[in-house]
Amino acid sequence: MTMSNPEMAAALRDNIARLTARQHAEARQPSLSDRIADRITGFTGSMTFVALHLLVFGAWILVNLGVLPILPRFDPSFVVLAMVASVEAIFLSTFVLISQNRMASAADRRADLDLHVNLLAEHELTKLAGLVQRIAEKLDVAIDDPQFHEIRKDIEPTQVLDALDETRREENVQH
Repeated sequence: MTMSNPEMAAALRDNIARLTARQHAEARQPSLSDRIADRITGFTGSMTFVALHLLVFGAWILVNLGVLPILPRFDPSFVVLAMVASVEAIFLSTFVLISQNRMASAADRRADLDLHVNLLAEHELTKLAGLVQRIAEKLDVAIDDPQFHEIRKDIEPTQVLDALDETRREENVQH
């Protein structure tokens, strides 16, 4: 990573290193059940799982249709196959939901961090706009841009959230 400002690059590298270390620490902390759910979800989302199911269910169907006489027909009506598939679907969907909940929680934390960083940047830019205005006044330079005066207004985070909530409520009413 090449940056023109070495201080910024050092600060950026430091922030990246700290965030990466935190992510690694959090990745080592999941409970045993979360790790099991993640492993199962990872396996069931693979082509190996699909191939295994094609083989097992295919063989089950072919044996019970009488096409493969390697075993006697043990489920000619496929009721047991349907039950096995249903129970498997229940458990697999539960494992997927467990993994998705953990991922959603991590995404929520990242979104909160993004919001905090953005609000801090907004506040800092407001302060900089005030400084620019004072410099312009000292140099007797007129600021004619109406948007500049908007930039000078400090944003209250709760007002932004309230406005977003109101917009969502209005959209829900319309739909």
